Amino acid sequence: MSLHPTLQPYADAWTHSIDAISELVTPLAEGEWNRRTPCPGWSVRDVVSHVIGLDNEMLGDPRPIHTLPRDLYHVTNEHQRYMEMQVDVRRHHTAPEMTSELEYTIIRRNRQLRNESRDPGTKVRGHVSTEVTLEESMRNHAFNVWVHEQDLRTALGRPGNLDSPGGHIARDVLLAALPKVVADDSGAPRSSAVVFDVHGPIEFLRTIRVDIQGRGTLETAPALGPAATLILDWETYVRLACGRVTVDSVSDKLKADGDPELSASILRNFAVTK
Repeated sequence: MSLHPTLQPYADAWTHSIDAISELVTPLAEGEWNRRTPCPGWSVRDVVSHVIGLDNEMLGDPRPIHTLPRDLYHVTNEHQRYMEMQVDVRRHHTAPEMTSELEYTIIRRNRQLRNESRDPGTKVRGHVSTEVTLEESMRNHAFNVWVHEQDLRTALGRPGNLDSPGGHIARDVLLAALPKVVADDSGAPRSSAVVFDVHGPIEFLRTIRVDIQGRGTLETAPALGPAATLILDWETYVRLACGRVTVDSVSDKLKADGDPELSASILRNFAVTK
């Protein structure tokens, strides 16, 4: 195996999630591909199209030449237009066409990973004409595919894999975004702390400390007398952080202690995916 050890967890997480997606959608009847998912504006077919498109880009395939319709209400910015291209080009594909392309893409990606010998710091193509390191690309990809596996599970009524390898990658990706959410986006007071107490299949207790300059840092040590404490389960945390639900729709699964205005501001700014 030539894959760098740093990259192996991301490859393992992708493999686990993509195999789960294949298992979920292969037996679906044609009509089930049109079911709505929690991902705004996207059906089961659209989510699978997006996953195929992401993997095609990891393979270095050229992007499709395609003109988007003007009436896609959920497409409001350039990033969304970029993502929608791979989706819309497959909107009229049949169930056999979708599963065949997914299977072929998985075979090609597995071959690519077996032969991957590049250093984690190698610059590769990102989204919307950006460049990222190979490690960032693989980490983000493992995160995205796991989140979309969860979208499909919700749509199809097949819950599971909340604590799979992809779930642990997602935990780290979402935790890394918390300092900005608390310190920058939500305006937490300087020299304060906010605690997140998450339970369920993946559980953790983390503190975001805001220093005198207003910079937020992520810590594992609990805070004494935090400005706010948010208590919620892992699935609710993911769905909020990925913009799949509104705060009001899951208010019964949230408990907020401390400053109510700060808690409300954090929850308003909690979604970190575009």
